[in-house]
Amino acid sequence: MNAGAQDGIVEHQSVDMERVLRIDPDLFVCGAPSAAEGGSATKSLLISAAPLASLTAVREQRILVIPSILLSADSPAILDAAEALFMEHGFEATSLRAITAAASVNLAAVNYHFGSKEELFEAVLKRRLDPMNLRRVALLDQLERDAGNAAPGCERILAALFIPALELARDRRVGGANFLRLLGRAYADPAPFIRKFLSAQYATMITRFKAAFGRALPHLPAKELSWRLHFIMGALSYTLAGTDALKLIAELNPRETTNDAVLLERLAPFLLAGLKAPLPDLDEVSGGTERARPRASRRGGD
Repeated sequence: MNAGAQDGIVEHQSVDMERVLRIDPDLFVCGAPSAAEGGSATKSLLISAAPLASLTAVREQRILVIPSILLSADSPAILDAAEALFMEHGFEATSLRAITAAASVNLAAVNYHFGSKEELFEAVLKRRLDPMNLRRVALLDQLERDAGNAAPGCERILAALFIPALELARDRRVGGANFLRLLGRAYADPAPFIRKFLSAQYATMITRFKAAFGRALPHLPAKELSWRLHFIMGALSYTLAGTDALKLIAELNPRETTNDAVLLERLAPFLLAGLKAPLPDLDEVSGGTERARPRASRRGGD
């Protein structure tokens, strides 16, 4: 479905409503002239459509609005080529001409659909990150519904964070290992626009998970929890980025260097231990020369 608002008039393509209702998707994907400008109007249109009200995805507002240009014939080839080249060479070392050659399109097609190289890079990340983060929030929603008035345990919350990444790693049709490695490189890239973009993309998801971990670990001050979540995302991105981490793993078990699912499953217990670690006694630090000594363990969460 394509929907948008222009001059106060909402337009949309007709769809087979009975077929959509039979699908009952967990995620409703639709296009708009601009995900930023037309997203709200598109969501409002879908939510207000009586035939769609029974859909789980619409009722819970798990609606992904993407720019309609991403649905064009050339866009998938351009995005696939850009994803592979950005993963292999990084943002700075990848030229638009290299991307157009790999995608078998001309430079005008890239400029028309995406504009600059920066906007193309953001589109490459967005088409994978939006569904993955929506999936994370949906899993967390289900956890909290199942838990009722109790707080879900840290293990389950961390699983909700990791499962969508594992699913992506195992499915080449949605990027697979290559995209996770690209995402790892993006985390480590110093370019201001990339940092700003990733911060915005993750803001809603991180806020939800921070609140969930806060309920599971009520003894942790908010500032300490923020640091620990920062370390979690940093460890995750470093692992996925490859390079030195994969060289180390290759020495221990060469078969695991290309298996992102195994890497993430090895990482999860380590991160869980960090989340539930005793509070450091920062009052013991003097002049930055002494190391913080942990206090006696106080259990919180599970």
